[in-house]
Formats: sequence, structure tokens, C-alpha cells
Amino acid sequence: MELRFIGIDPDTGDEESPTVWVDDAKGEIVIQGWKPGAELEAACAAFEAPGHAVGIPEHEQVVRVPARMAAMLREACDAVEQQRPAVP
Repeated sequence: MELRFIGIDPDTGDEESPTVWVDDAKGEIVIQGWKPGAELEAACAAFEAPGHAVGIPEHEQVVRVPARMAAMLREACDAVEQQRPAVP
């Protein structure tokens, strides 16, 4: 699998590295972030979205990334959207 690097948290230290990539082959954004911690994970698991089961499926994970990475996330979104054909 080949990923296109978009960016890493500019304030990252030696022990942390929230990162954003794009998987061009699948048209997906890949995010590495901090583990959510029990309190945030419980809050996300309890969230009710219309038409969806409550909870975090076993095959999914909640991650945290700093807001200062918003521009990188926008860049990744733009990169993925440019690959998709326009919907009429």
C-alpha cells in the first residue's frame, strides 16, 4: 500500500506524531492521532446519530488530532475530492 504524505503536526515532539496521509488508490484519508482516552471514547460511544447504532463498532477507532492540523485535513479532503468524478 502506498500513501501520499500530507503533513505532520508542526508542534510534534519526539514522542508524538499526529499525521495525515491520502490513500489515492482507495480515495481515503488516513489519520494517525492520539488515543482518545476512556472519557472521550465513552462520550463518542454514547453519541446517537439518526439511522446508526449507538457505540463504536469493533472495526473502528476514535482518534484525536490537534486543531492546528485543520489545514492539512482540508488539503487531504481536497486531494480525495479531486479524484472523484463530479456527481450530477
